Amino acid sequence: MGRITLRVQPGAAKRRVAGKVGEEWKIAVTAPPVDGKANQASIELVAEVCGTAKSAVALVAGATARRKVFEVEGKTPEELEAAFRAAGATAR
Repeated sequence: MGRITLRVQPGAAKRRVAGKVGEEWKIAVTAPPVDGKANQASIELVAEVCGTAKSAVALVAGATARRKVFEVEGKTPEELEAAFRAAGATAR
């Protein structure tokens, strides 16, 4: 099971992998940071980027913060990094 730390921008105009900031990937979701909507949208985007089911993605830290840690079943940290690198390259 791999872990990845993401910086989440809720309420964005467009849902995307926005690039890398230091050692963390930044993602943008259109959902507002209300009632867990941005967290759910983040899980959905992580699952899509990683090519896995939403049920395989868990938010393990940062539920109320912009910096969040996700665990993805069946993926190594290297596979997660490669998936976000590919998604970030196509978003530009």
